[in-house]
Amino acid sequence: MQHRRKPASAAAPPAAKQPPARRPAARLSLAGLVVSVFLIATLLYSEDVVKAASGSSGSSSGSAATTAAAEVGASGRARSPDLRVLQEAAHQDVEADALHARQEAEEQEDPDRKEAQHEQQQPLALPVGVVPEEELVENTKRQQEEQTQKQPPPQAVADAAAAAIAGCDLYRGRWTFDAAGEQAPLYRESECEFLTEQVTCMRNGRRDDSYQKWRWQPDGCDLPRYDARLLLERLRNKRLMFVGDSLNRNQWESMVCLVQSVVPWGHKTLQKFVNNGSLNVFTAHDYNATVEFYWAPFLVESNSDDPQVHSIMDRVIAWRAIAKHAKNWKGVDYLVFNSYIWWLNTFEMKVMKGTSRRGHQQQQQQEKERWSKYALVDRPVAYREVLKTWAKWVDRHIDPNRTRVFFMGMSPNHITPWAWGNNGGIKCAMETQPISNNRTGRLDIGTDWRLHGVARGVLARYLRRVPVQFVDITGLSELRKDAHTSVHTLRQGKLLTPEQQADPKTYADCIHWCLPGLPDTWNHFLYAHIISPSPPSSSSQDH
Repeated sequence: MQHRRKPASAAAPPAAKQPPARRPAARLSLAGLVVSVFLIATLLYSEDVVKAASGSSGSSSGSAATTAAAEVGASGRARSPDLRVLQEAAHQDVEADALHARQEAEEQEDPDRKEAQHEQQQPLALPVGVVPEEELVENTKRQQEEQTQKQPPPQAVADAAAAAIAGCDLYRGRWTFDAAGEQAPLYRESECEFLTEQVTCMRNGRRDDSYQKWRWQPDGCDLPRYDARLLLERLRNKRLMFVGDSLNRNQWESMVCLVQSVVPWGHKTLQKFVNNGSLNVFTAHDYNATVEFYWAPFLVESNSDDPQVHSIMDRVIAWRAIAKHAKNWKGVDYLVFNSYIWWLNTFEMKVMKGTSRRGHQQQQQQEKERWSKYALVDRPVAYREVLKTWAKWVDRHIDPNRTRVFFMGMSPNHITPWAWGNNGGIKCAMETQPISNNRTGRLDIGTDWRLHGVARGVLARYLRRVPVQFVDITGLSELRKDAHTSVHTLRQGKLLTPEQQADPKTYADCIHWCLPGLPDTWNHFLYAHIISPSPPSSSSQDH
């Protein structure tokens, strides 16, 4: 049965005009009205309305109903509704109303909420006391500049150092134990990656490190406090070269460690066995400075000049031939020479016969034949002739206005423990303390003091134009029986095995020194001289 749509005026007649007897019929009319409303709602939502609703996500359900009503009027028929869309639209309206009501309630309960939300939108503030990275960098630069300004200028430090050691015998004094480690050691073994295994005694198993904590205290003055940056400033755009035997290489390693500590990683390099293998070069690139070592154990030519294969017992020297080596010393700003340990194998030295100042030019002869003809000469005599050849070359070819020259004293051995009262000892093995400073008289441990006297005499007599400073390390180093590498070192390129370490009579090395250690003190003497404004006026300085 179809119902017709009644006019609006007839749909709800005034209640006053209806007779009371027809109240039950009103209930039926109300049920019919509910059904009619449902049917009208069904007709109002067609597929076109669904499309419109899905196409415009922001439209309200009221506007969708209006559109649908218009389309129903145009088409005359409606399609089945999408109830899911109706439910979603209703839920959106309900959720929007609920959210609005909740926000109003929260704002009434917490009036500072809006201000807090505003603050959350601002950039995140750092905790109290934390400085932004950009500001931290600027502060660091400012502090460094202020610290630099507070420090006395390098020239003032150099002048003060020169004044402090002026007229003072640096090599007369005593060994002082620095238990707190304030001034010794000047670096840590683990901090210098350029140390070789030959000298890293702690890494190689030595248990006591007391040998690192002894510093030299001159009588009547103080060594200037070591400053790596000041030394590097002195070496800026310059070359410092050690020339000599393995003891000078030992000292060169020490100097590399002393300067590299303030050079950032990536700004320093070490090249070994360049220039036909005779030269090792450490470079501090920011300073354009080099610290070099050149292998020449006798200073003049010999059959032991190969820097890697030189373990020759039958050693022969050409005491007038120096140009082959010396050409590599030209243009160097600081030259540090030594030659001693290789002279101790025999009491007489083998000197090539018929050599002259041009003996190095005999290239047509076979090497074996060249070194097979020699004469035996007493050790001090041969040493004097070699140093005369060296001194004359220095005086003729070195520019004293550019280059400063040093000659190191003799580095002693410790292979006679009875000389210092250890009758049951084996060479320098197990020694942990220096020989007492209070000892009177010369210590007889086998040092050839004749060569020490020859060196001082040649420097005084044959160097007239170029001053050479004699760094007299011999006496003070004789006290350091505790500082050798002993059994904590290499043998033929390999670390000693536990079995070899247990045999110090055969394997203990009482010639070379642990690092950090005694060679750092030798370099502290060099440091004091290098930072001084000018070289001394005569070659007898420090003799």
